[in-house]
Amino acid sequence: MKAAKRKFWGWGVEGEGPSPERLAMVEAGLGHWLDMGKLEVTDPPRVSDIELPAPRLALPGSLSQLGHVDDFARLSHTYGKSYRDITRAFARRFEHPPDIVAYPRDEADVVRLLDFCDSERIAVIPYGGGSSVCGGVEAKLAGDFRGALSLDLGQLDRVLEVDRESRAARIQAGVLGPSLEAQLKPQGLTLRHYPQSFEFSSLGGWIATRAGGHFATQFTHIDDFVESLRVVTPRGTLETRRLPGSGAGPSPDRLFIGSEGSLGVITSAWMRLQDRPRFRGNAAVRFKDFLTGSVALRALVQSGLYPANCRLLDPMEALMNQADGSGEALLLIAFESADHGVEPWIRRAVELARDHGGQIDDAKVRVTETRPDDDAKREGAQAAWRDAFLRAPYLRDALIARGVFTETFETAVTWDRFEKLYRAVTEAAIRATRE
Repeated sequence: MKAAKRKFWGWGVEGEGPSPERLAMVEAGLGHWLDMGKLEVTDPPRVSDIELPAPRLALPGSLSQLGHVDDFARLSHTYGKSYRDITRAFARRFEHPPDIVAYPRDEADVVRLLDFCDSERIAVIPYGGGSSVCGGVEAKLAGDFRGALSLDLGQLDRVLEVDRESRAARIQAGVLGPSLEAQLKPQGLTLRHYPQSFEFSSLGGWIATRAGGHFATQFTHIDDFVESLRVVTPRGTLETRRLPGSGAGPSPDRLFIGSEGSLGVITSAWMRLQDRPRFRGNAAVRFKDFLTGSVALRALVQSGLYPANCRLLDPMEALMNQADGSGEALLLIAFESADHGVEPWIRRAVELARDHGGQIDDAKVRVTETRPDDDAKREGAQAAWRDAFLRAPYLRDALIARGVFTETFETAVTWDRFEKLYRAVTEAAIRATRE
């Protein structure tokens, strides 16, 4: 089966995006909440719209079969997927394309490409799924580099070895999220790391950017799963010790986790895995407003219950994610386990939420059990939110085409300062839309 063609200018594959009905609902919500008028639509760019500069360099004959210089390959590797990247693509501004896109077939190819680029003063940009929102894949050069090579690791996409006894696997860095989970599933195992970019981001990218997943407590960042790394640098290849844990001073793994590819190319990693969950419980609790819900959220995360997911949506986010249209805030709570039922935990979490003003019928607290090789059948607000969460970048691109600034910003604050921060950010955002 032929793989769907990725968009060179935005998120995902060609032909995919929000339905007209979904867009109409979101536009109506924006009009209501932010007092926005009719939105004009800009068509996405075509390859023929863009005139790229000629490549400044070429690979030698021994490496030439690995390199591509066609416009589609270079355009596809010019930008990541931030708001700034997508708006420049809509404006037909592809200012810093790589000169060459190389597709190594294995680690030996990575070594040969790095050796050549090091000797010729060519900047190398490791590329996984291209979902960076920090400018990490853009070939904006400084210094005396002769040009830039985008190193696409997409062919390093296999689970190489599984240690079932230690519940770990050695995995190549270029594998994308869905393929990784599909390869682990027959073993009854899962990494269970789900960043919003899951569908089009790679294991190596998660490690290099120190990615966070959507699970709320315990295993929230990729750090929690890394057992050891294998990294190729211009000065040699290194592999960190594979240990279940270590207290022996600074961790070499942490040197590369979050390094954004600046210190070397991660080619594979031993990752700690989990058994596939069988038992699940979830609930969606309504609150009269976001701040009331935040008090319940604090009680829940400080309770020691450790839910797999606890996410508070304000009324606008609940509407846009099709989780709820009541105009109230919504707290999504979920527990899961491979070993034991979770009903006592979800019931206690709901009780805590009610103690702080939450409303939910007992009949809407769902507890299920599936076989380890079955996918969970999700329904209700949790299912709507999860689907919308993973497909939100498609909606984001459609809104950018309509001139709407939409982006995710992350921050952290202690609970004693949360209300002040929330009010300041909300008021500033609303004020900005009206100025």
